[in-house]
Amino acid sequence: MPVPLDSTAITHGIQLAVAPVFLLTAVAGMIGAVAGRLARIIDRARVVEDKARASNDAELIQRTYTELATLRTRGRMANVCIGLLTLCAFLIGLTIILLFLGEIMGLQAARMAVAGFLAGVLSFLLALVFFLTETVMATRLLDFHLLQQPPQR
Repeated sequence: MPVPLDSTAITHGIQLAVAPVFLLTAVAGMIGAVAGRLARIIDRARVVEDKARASNDAELIQRTYTELATLRTRGRMANVCIGLLTLCAFLIGLTIILLFLGEIMGLQAARMAVAGFLAGVLSFLLALVFFLTETVMATRLLDFHLLQQPPQR
């Protein structure tokens, strides 16, 4: 059964669907930032592993194991953050589709669109918590290194 398309309804549907698109832009920026952090975590882990392999110093090896454990935890947090951001993007995309189709075809999808949008925002907020936690861990790791290796004069 063909659905008649009203240009006013289409215009209004596009206007409704555009608002959540701004959140998608923020999510894309966050994914880029977290992916960059994850790449640096992996690079640092490789450097630390190489130092441990090249050393016979038991104390240095123990410190590298401690740092590698922290880097592993940070990497997992970054992965969870990226997963939550991806889920957020998916839910916001679904919200856009529901809003657009609801306006164009008269579907009663408002509750589903609201639920999708709120779930997307919630996953974005959870991703921010993981991002902050990973950042704090990185700062603590820096402080740990300063305490372990006093400046040489």
